[in-house]
Amino acid sequence: MSDKKLVIIPTYNEKENIKDIILYVLNLKDDFDVLVVDDSSPDGTGTLVKELKNQYPDQIFLEERKEKNGLGRAYIHGFKWALAHGYDYIFEMDADFSHNPNDLLRLYDACKNGADMSVGSRYSQGVNVINWPMNRVLLSFFASKYVRLITGLPIHDSTAGFVCFARKVLETLDLDKIKLVGYGFQIEMKFRTYCKKFKIVEVPIIFTDRTKGESKMSGAIISEAVFGVIKMKIMALLGKL
Repeated sequence: MSDKKLVIIPTYNEKENIKDIILYVLNLKDDFDVLVVDDSSPDGTGTLVKELKNQYPDQIFLEERKEKNGLGRAYIHGFKWALAHGYDYIFEMDADFSHNPNDLLRLYDACKNGADMSVGSRYSQGVNVINWPMNRVLLSFFASKYVRLITGLPIHDSTAGFVCFARKVLETLDLDKIKLVGYGFQIEMKFRTYCKKFKIVEVPIIFTDRTKGESKMSGAIISEAVFGVIKMKIMALLGKL
């Protein structure tokens, strides 16, 4: 019996990308299901997913949340759904094609070959980012350096949002204790996974900035991550993580 694999795609105003990204995933040589967690996008993203779901009722799923309260909360919602529906491998992926869906196969292979968590890494082999302005590249690159310095997390791209989890990782982590909700959520998930002694493997990818739609980055998200990392490390040292 083959593994059940679910790609979680959180969305807010992604009508330009959502149908194309879903169809790309469904046409990969391996079988992946797709769960879109939409935060009631006013642009009609959810409606487009429903239309596509009519064609692929056994592979496309939609969870619509009433409030937009952060990337982390959307993923936690998706993780719980995935566990409840018996998936073996659960993936995080953006809707905007900054993550190449073909790399889902490589993330899956890494987990099948011994990793508990595989990370699509922009920085494990230099800097592999296309179309980002230099300030975003530097912010992201040095954010991971900062996280490594503060926490000791031994990976090069701690803010990466292209990830595969083996089911047992999400079952072991107390998802209700995840505090950070913006991009800091990505750091917290990796740090908690590391603290539980799971094996994390970085898979080199090329990250290409979105060509359609708008970025969700903000100053508040950056601030949360900076101070959240310090608090997270202190909690770990006190045995309260």
